[in-house]
Amino acid sequence: MIKKISQEKQRQRAPSKSSLETRQKILDAAEHLFAFRSYDAASIRDIAQKAGVKLGLVNHHFGTKEDLFFKTVERRAEELARLRLDALEQLKASEEVMILKGILESFFYPYLDKAENSGPGWLAYARLVDMVSAEERWSAISQACFDPTAKVFLSEIAKLYPTANLRKVSATFVFSISSQIALCTSAWRVDAMAEEDHTSGIAEMKTLLVAYATAGIHSALSGP
Repeated sequence: MIKKISQEKQRQRAPSKSSLETRQKILDAAEHLFAFRSYDAASIRDIAQKAGVKLGLVNHHFGTKEDLFFKTVERRAEELARLRLDALEQLKASEEVMILKGILESFFYPYLDKAENSGPGWLAYARLVDMVSAEERWSAISQACFDPTAKVFLSEIAKLYPTANLRKVSATFVFSISSQIALCTSAWRVDAMAEEDHTSGIAEMKTLLVAYATAGIHSALSGP
């Protein structure tokens, strides 16, 4: 009897399709405005208006603006972490000896493929990652959403360079992640500097990113 009552309560608490759709609209709107206006410039009122929902619904579903920002970042972080860790496990299963290039591909390619092929939200997400990475006030978000996965990859890179100081390994990895963000947010600068008319696509630049990061990390960690 108790089990039956518990199941009834769970069914009652399960969010409706309409509620889930509203949450999705709010997160999509928040992602765009946080990414292109910044956290401080994007108001809850603006987010509600862009989402096409009543102002009170934003607070009802997500609480404070800071809570909404966390949920906006967290939404894609969970999927991205799974894709990256799956790619790393596949690499380990297929390679007898781990190499730096493969580790970096496992980290970079899942996001770059999403940014290239899965809609503008994933491309805008790079701006949120950049924001969270650049401002210390969001360190708790970085620690919760990104650091657990990043540390797995950092550990794999450190194994390749056992004599290197871990802080140095960490620095080269962070520099490389910054390059990935630059590819997603500033590809137009590549063409502007090269004085070319076409816009560089992520697909055509991602192998260059991996080559650049591989060479930079290896050079920094192999030296004295």
